Amino acid sequence: MSVTKAQVEAALERVNLPDGKSLLAHDLVRALVVEGDRVRFVIEAPNADVARQMAPLRDAAEQVVRALPGVGDVSVALTAHGPAAKAPSLKVGGHPKPQEGPMKPSGVKRILAIGSGKGGVGKSTVSSNLAVALAKAGRKVGLLDADIYGPSQPRMMGVNKRPASPDGKTIIPLQAHGVTLMSIGFMLEEGKAVVWRGPMLMGALQQMLGQVEWGELDVLLVDLPPGTGDVQLTLCTKSELSGAIVVSTPQDVALIDARKALDMFATLKTPVLGLIENMSMFVCPDCGSQHEIFGHGGVKAEAEKMGVPLLGSLPIDLETRLAGDSGTPVAAGEGPMAEAYARLAQGLIDGGMA
Repeated sequence: MSVTKAQVEAALERVNLPDGKSLLAHDLVRALVVEGDRVRFVIEAPNADVARQMAPLRDAAEQVVRALPGVGDVSVALTAHGPAAKAPSLKVGGHPKPQEGPMKPSGVKRILAIGSGKGGVGKSTVSSNLAVALAKAGRKVGLLDADIYGPSQPRMMGVNKRPASPDGKTIIPLQAHGVTLMSIGFMLEEGKAVVWRGPMLMGALQQMLGQVEWGELDVLLVDLPPGTGDVQLTLCTKSELSGAIVVSTPQDVALIDARKALDMFATLKTPVLGLIENMSMFVCPDCGSQHEIFGHGGVKAEAEKMGVPLLGSLPIDLETRLAGDSGTPVAAGEGPMAEAYARLAQGLIDGGMA
C-alpha cells in the first residue's frame, strides 16, 4: 500500500527542534512530494548558520519517513533561507550548454508539445485542462510552460510560488491539481517582462527540461508559445519529443497560421498526433441553441486534408474562462466541459499517446 502525503506529514510532526516544536510547526518543510513509494522534500533553515547545525535533524526526518510502511526511497535536501542562501540560488536564462544527443528528462516516458500557429486560440487553456484531465484519469502528468514571454500557467493552475533549489542547479517543481508544474512565471514577479534574445530563451528551456526533478511521469505536456520561433526549434531538435498537438479555432485566419505550425513540425520531423478545434461553437445557456461564432468544421477539414486525427472539438465556454482566471481549471470539476476534456484525455490514453 502506497504511503500518503498526510502520513508523511504526521511522521514529520514527531521530529522536534530543541524548543520542542516540530519541523512542520516551524514551517521548515518545503516541496514535499510523494510518488508511489518515493518521498522527497526540502528542509529550509532560517539561515546558513542554523542549517549547518541541522544535519542531525535532517537525518532524523529521513529515518522517521523511511520507517513508514510503503516507503521505499527518501530524498531530503537541507537548504537555508535568507541572504546566506543566495549563493546557490537558481538563475534561469543564459546561453544553452553543449549537450550530447537529444535531451529527455529521466523518468519521463513521453513529451508532447501543444502548439498553435498564432496566439488567442486557447492553446494554454487546452494545455492546462488536458493536463488536469489526464491526471484525473490516473496518469502521472507534468506541465511545462514554455511560453517564456507570456507565461500564463501560474495563473491558470493557481500557483504563485518560487520553486525550491537546494543546490542552485536542481529545480524542485511545484504541484497543483495532481499535475507537476514548471514555468518561467514562477521565477519572476507578476507583471515583470522577460526581455531576452533567442539564446537566453533556448538556455531557459534547456534548464526547465534538464534541471527540473520531474520524477516518474507518463507524459510531460509542453505549452509552447504561439508561432514558429526559437522555442519550437529548440524543443524539436534538442529533446526527444514524442509528438505534437496543434490547437486552432475554425476560422480561416487561424487555420492559415495553424498550417504553418503543421509545416514547421513536418520540417523538423516531429510527428503531429492530431488537431484540436477550440471555440468550435457557442451554446446559449438560456435557450440551448448553438452559434458557430468562428465558423465550424474548419479544423476537421484541415485534419482530413493533412491525414491526421481530429482529437476533439471544444466549444467556447464562459465557465472555462472563469475557471482559468480563478486558478482551478474547469477539467478539475464536474460538468459538460470537464467531460469534454475527460474524453479528450481518454482518447490520448487509448491511443498510446499519454
